[in-house]
Formats: sequence, structure tokens, C-alpha cells
Amino acid sequence: MQHNDTSTRFSSGSNPWLLASVTVFLLVWVSTFVWTNDLNNWFIENALVFLSLAFLIGTYRIYRFSTLSYVLISVFMCLHVYGSQYTYAENPFGYWMMETFDHSRNHYDRLVHFSFGLLLAYPMREAFIHWLDYPRSSAWLLPILTTLAVSAVYEMIEWAVAEILFPAQGPAYLGTQGDVWDAQKDTFMAFSGALIATIAMGLTRNKGLINEK
Repeated sequence: MQHNDTSTRFSSGSNPWLLASVTVFLLVWVSTFVWTNDLNNWFIENALVFLSLAFLIGTYRIYRFSTLSYVLISVFMCLHVYGSQYTYAENPFGYWMMETFDHSRNHYDRLVHFSFGLLLAYPMREAFIHWLDYPRSSAWLLPILTTLAVSAVYEMIEWAVAEILFPAQGPAYLGTQGDVWDAQKDTFMAFSGALIATIAMGLTRNKGLINEK
């Protein structure tokens, strides 16, 4: 296991990008809680946010991501918690896309699933290389496979939680909007995002834009 040797870069005082990312996320997160129109759904949707924050904080002394990774993670989490404010199927930005591009449904959920793969592929690759000490050749494919696996497991957990624990909030939580292939399409969107991110990383790694050391 490799430990990140750039710890001085990650204090809030010396890393304004990290501080800004955390601050923006917390402001967005709190605002979604204050202004949500479905508090029960908000807590259900944010269960993984609490777990993710606990993981990031708990492992901070063991492994610290690069600034770029923290920014990407923060952007994704902002998109997710914004969806939890209204429920994904009722998200205003999704309705704006629906009207602007003449879609038949609110696609905000698809946007977030796509963003999961697009924005988190780089942090995953970084963790595989620098934390878990995987070969760089394997670390190209692993974020894509991890995205597929996590997306599939998430869809199963989402179904189980809605069916067993919160049947009353199930339709809002799942946000299928009548699409029987919703879970498969969400997984495909995440896969597409991870694939695009991996291709982009491959094209830019020799330009000094990503951390390969």
C-alpha cells in the first residue's frame, strides 16, 4: 500500500481548492435539507452521502486524494444532493432539460448516473494506483469495471430499500417514471461516463494534467 506523500498540500490553509470544494458542497447540502419538499426521501437519498463522507474523513490520514479528485468528488456529490432536494423525478433542472430538448421524461437521474462514471473514474484510478498499489495498466480498466459493479449493486440496494423499508416513498425514491428498463439505462449511463473519462485520461496523461506519479 502506498501512502500519499503530499500531505502538506491538503490542509485547508494551503489548499484553497479543497477548502472551496468542501465549502460549496456543505452549502449546497444544507440548502437541499432546508428547502426539500420531501424530508423522508431526502434522508433516504442521502444515506450514501453520509457513508461516503464518513469514509473520506475516516481515511483522510491514511490516504489523501489529489486536489483534482476532491473537486470532482465534490461536484458529483453536489449533483446528487441537489437531486435529493426535489426527488430525481421532480428535479427542476431535469424539467428544464425535458422542455428544452423535448424529452419524454425528466432525465436528471440519468445525468447524475452519467456523472458518477464521468467524475469518479479519475479518483478511482488514482486510488487504485497510489493507495491500493495496482499496476497502472490494470488501473485503466478497473474504474470502468468498478463503476459497472457499483451501479448494478446500487440499483439492487435501491430496489430493496424501496420495497422493504420505505414502500410509501418507493416510487419517488426509485424515480423510474414508468420506464421498465430504468435500472439498465442508469447503469449504462454510468458505464458511458466512466468510459469517456478513461479515454480522456488516456489522451491527457502525457500533457501533465493528471497525477500519474
